[in-house]
Amino acid sequence: MTQTVNKTAVARAFGRAAQSYNQHAELQRLCGEALFSLARYTQRRHVLDAGCGPGWFSKRWRSEGNRVTALDLSTEMLKEARLRETADEYRQGDIEALPFADAAFDVCWSNLAVQWCSDLRLALAEMRRVTRPGGQVLFSTLTAGTLNELNQAWRGLDLPAPVNRFLDVAEIQQAAQGWRLVPQTLTLVFPDVLSALRSLKGIGATHLHQGRGDGMFSRQHFNQLAQIWPRDERGFLLSYHLLYGAIDCE
Repeated sequence: MTQTVNKTAVARAFGRAAQSYNQHAELQRLCGEALFSLARYTQRRHVLDAGCGPGWFSKRWRSEGNRVTALDLSTEMLKEARLRETADEYRQGDIEALPFADAAFDVCWSNLAVQWCSDLRLALAEMRRVTRPGGQVLFSTLTAGTLNELNQAWRGLDLPAPVNRFLDVAEIQQAAQGWRLVPQTLTLVFPDVLSALRSLKGIGATHLHQGRGDGMFSRQHFNQLAQIWPRDERGFLLSYHLLYGAIDCE
């Protein structure tokens, strides 16, 4: 349930993508809207957006009349969020050690961020700690099986796939006992392999916890990828297995 995560390297990877993020964040928006549908409170609340990125959903919550504090591990992401005036306050920090007092927020929200934590149980406990009794915590995360097409294509090249391991549903259930958990699979379609790979780079999801693979990647490999990457009549596929979590704090 725990993994070694280099938070500095994660922040650096997302920081490099800060300006391009919203151009490639279709998954984040689709996932966030599904998570938003689980919210009991949507107006006149103090909301923490934990792992805000460039602030798309900070702005979404703020547009509903909420006071929003945006937090991210990456200072570059926070600069982008501030530039776009997405929140009322901005704080740099780690979800596993939130820099806030107990019961500081009515709603704690985290969309596709906790998969970058070392210990999911600790991250969820921290989000509950900073949420007042009667408030709500909402999170979404990726689960095992995500980016299976990428894994499958790299296996065809006999190279290690540049994909992190994601917790399976049972592991998340163990960390989130008492939470309402809702699974979903979203499949995005791209016109070519390059567009699919750029979608990952564009949102900063390029940091590998175990370091880069040893194999060299050549133009020949890229051409082979185009032949073996799973696709249908719509185009090249990337599937994401998601789990949404919600809990009312007591």
